Amino acid sequence: MNRIADIEIPDSKLATEATELVRDLTDDLIYHHSRRVFLFGSLQGRELKYDPELLYVGAMFHDLGLTSAYRDSMQRFELDGADAAATFLRDRGINEADAELVWTAIALHTTPEIPHHLRPEIALVTAGVEADVLGIALDRIPAAARAEIVAAHPRPDFKNRILEAFTHGIEHRPATTFGNVKADVLARFVPGFQPINFVDTILNSAWPE
Repeated sequence: MNRIADIEIPDSKLATEATELVRDLTDDLIYHHSRRVFLFGSLQGRELKYDPELLYVGAMFHDLGLTSAYRDSMQRFELDGADAAATFLRDRGINEADAELVWTAIALHTTPEIPHHLRPEIALVTAGVEADVLGIALDRIPAAARAEIVAAHPRPDFKNRILEAFTHGIEHRPATTFGNVKADVLARFVPGFQPINFVDTILNSAWPE
């Protein structure tokens, strides 16, 4: 079993097949990011009881919806990855409760606060994403561990490249950014983008008063 920063990376048949599928469908940017999400999440969950395989699948699939395979999808990209992960697990005989757990972890990974009140696998996918993308709670991860993880899974120009991946992954479905953090991405990088305004939606609703 491979170990990075004293975290064991699952090498079961399920985990290996998840790695192979994600490796085939994504580029180095998303692959290395997804592995770092698992590792950073695991490091923050050392005191929790969780299933490493399910956390691994959640981390590996969480950004699958940003890839070219989903350029025609009109639902939130988080749901694309969640649906793909749940199907992957069901096809391999994983029980429905665990498939739904991973689905939820991926579906909620861009929703602040709520995941941290749910099952550890859900919370740790979000914690890993927040650490790698936003730098949240990096002080909880020892510098030596961070260095070992980045050496194994490099992040060259990651800030700009992940923003580019977000933009390409969602610019064709701008309405799906309503109510979530990805509206900020389109506002910055897509000329003419007009976010849906919550107040206007209420005032212009079908109710007559």
